[in-house]
Amino acid sequence: MQPCSLLSLATAVPPHVVAQNQAKELAREAWGGRPALFDRLSGVFDNAGIAKRHVVAPLDWYDRPHGWRDRNALYLEAAQDLFERAATAAIEKAGLDPSEIDGVVTVSTTGIATPSLEARVGPKIGLRPDVRRVPIFGLGCAGGVNGLATAARLAAAEPGSNWLFVTVETCSISIRLDSDDPAAIVATALFGDGAAAAVLRSGTHCIGQITGAAEKLWPDTQRIMGWNVEDPGLAVVFDRAIPPFVEENMATAVDEMLASLGRTRDDVDRFCCHPGGVKVVDAIESALDLPQGELNLEREVLNDYGNMSAPTVLFVLERLIERGLPKRVMLTAFGPGFTGAGLMLESA
Repeated sequence: MQPCSLLSLATAVPPHVVAQNQAKELAREAWGGRPALFDRLSGVFDNAGIAKRHVVAPLDWYDRPHGWRDRNALYLEAAQDLFERAATAAIEKAGLDPSEIDGVVTVSTTGIATPSLEARVGPKIGLRPDVRRVPIFGLGCAGGVNGLATAARLAAAEPGSNWLFVTVETCSISIRLDSDDPAAIVATALFGDGAAAAVLRSGTHCIGQITGAAEKLWPDTQRIMGWNVEDPGLAVVFDRAIPPFVEENMATAVDEMLASLGRTRDDVDRFCCHPGGVKVVDAIESALDLPQGELNLEREVLNDYGNMSAPTVLFVLERLIERGLPKRVMLTAFGPGFTGAGLMLESA
């Protein structure tokens, strides 16, 4: 791909905050009739490396039954608010007026919006009626990297155009306290909500340049991560094999993606990774032969926000930029598919 400049990056979170000990007590009460199930897995709350999370509803909302209609109505309300706040901040940081945005890529997998989110929010924040729209569904945790790469390719293909990328995920809406699936307890211990946005343009240096992107899809791995569509709503699919799978396969996948970009691991000054969970972060460090603790910012974001799916890696990038962006950074994330995504960002 042709190089494309990252002009700005912004994040947003919903107002409700849940401490990890609160989440554990809520889950304990919800699974009160099935103590063996909860007791067997309750350690995930204590060992998740999470202190608190932001969620889109008050805690008592999650303790009541909700069907598709209620869940998706909350998604639409919350996602539009998060989209507006993240997008507005990113456009302002880029020094642009909303009318100067030529296209929007929206990534979201935790609800259904038809019309899509940017169609609903665009007029409110001042986007032009002729703005081009590319809504993407189904990328899951990989969406922060894949979506940013898609927006970069579109911006680079039309020199001088300004593209807005927004990813919004309300993972907590999929928390199912009525389920006997162990994955539901893991989701209750990990998931938070948030959004991130960026503005991109070809040619202009600002934060840095996106110089390439790649991805890898492993065959016969569709049941490792994703959603089950059930009568009450989306139910998370988490396989316990995710950390060992990452540890076994990440190095080869990263090397293949880097080779497609004409690079090797020696060319990367810092990996910026999606912190899906503390075991996943440990697995990444092990797979890439990184010093223990190298991914300190990933652990900080996980501690402060939990796993917000696609936006999470951009929260890490935001902290990396604040501390001084290294010369060459590779963003990585894994998502449903099972998919690995990589993107190269070089500092200005």
